[in-house]
Amino acid sequence: MKCQSCEQTATVHLTEIVNGKKKERHLCPDCAKQQQLLKQTDMNINAILQSVFTQNVSGEVNALSQLTCPSCGIKYMEFKAAGRCGCPNDYDAFREPLLPLLERIHRGRRHVGKVPVHALKHAAVQTELRALRQQLRTAVEQEAYEEAARLRDLIRQKEHPDEPG
Repeated sequence: MKCQSCEQTATVHLTEIVNGKKKERHLCPDCAKQQQLLKQTDMNINAILQSVFTQNVSGEVNALSQLTCPSCGIKYMEFKAAGRCGCPNDYDAFREPLLPLLERIHRGRRHVGKVPVHALKHAAVQTELRALRQQLRTAVEQEAYEEAARLRDLIRQKEHPDEPG
């Protein structure tokens, strides 16, 4: 597209809506400077985005944009954009906004993990062995030696199920 003033390549495109009518202007950088349409200022994308967020979002999101971890200094919006926490303390600093996110992603607030099926069986056997050992101690304390011998044999059988009795 060509500049509307000098026929050079237009890189500045302005759109204005005045009284419901759309007016477009296409200018080269030199003509835009002459008409003082461009101001020479340092463009800070973070400041621009922060400004846009604070002007166009609700108070709740504005409050989230102000959340900062006291340990590492990362802001909640930086965490949300990167998807990574800066330090372990971020989980405490961003607790309130993280809980709904975790519920949506993991279907719960608490990580329980997965346990292999054989580990569940092993855990049940270990629990049973602990109970049998306690019964064995009680039988020995009460000098019930026949019961103690039976419990001892049962414990050995549970500990080594593949060995012949």
